Amino acid sequence: MPITVMLAEDHHIIRQGLRSLLEKQNGIQVLGEAEDGRAAVRLTSELQPDVVIMDVSMPGMNGIDATRQICAENPDTQVIALSVHSDDPFVSGMILAGARGYLLKDCLLDELVKAIEAVASGRLYLSARIAQTVVQEYKSFKSRESLSLLQTLTAREREVLQLIAEGRSMKEIGGLLFISEKTAATHRQHIMEKLGTFNVPELVKIAIREGLTPLE
Repeated sequence: MPITVMLAEDHHIIRQGLRSLLEKQNGIQVLGEAEDGRAAVRLTSELQPDVVIMDVSMPGMNGIDATRQICAENPDTQVIALSVHSDDPFVSGMILAGARGYLLKDCLLDELVKAIEAVASGRLYLSARIAQTVVQEYKSFKSRESLSLLQTLTAREREVLQLIAEGRSMKEIGGLLFISEKTAATHRQHIMEKLGTFNVPELVKIAIREGLTPLE
């Protein structure tokens, strides 16, 4: 039986390139593609792939929160992060969310195939540079004075914060998350209280610093 794979990547040309390369590999079948984290969560539940190849920085819902939901709802599906980011908090965020592999986008196809085979068989796979980041993070973990600020937020609050950082209005956020504008504003208020800031620019800075949304 082939290893079934789903691609989650917001850049169409990258998705198409990955699909074309992977479909030429013996023993791998690409089931589908998602252009953002929310679509990745939905399609994973529908398609039940063995492996999801997940971009970390995506609009609407980032790869970290999408991975967290996928791993909670689909225990038989494994996630591999494929990202341009080799630093924390992206790496630790994906691993803590449940990703079983982490590769950089400049990796060779052979390494990506090895990672797919590894995580599909229940093993971890980290590229050499990512493994170094993980080791450094582990060494400094005990010396930290506090946990990530975002760990005080609920999953829904993290979604709202990312959308705020992307410049969405409360009305737009309500529409995207299927909640009222008033409820979105209430989430914003709770986020501000938990993070100790009461202006949007500061929220955006926190979201970027904590890896919730990229600085582009």
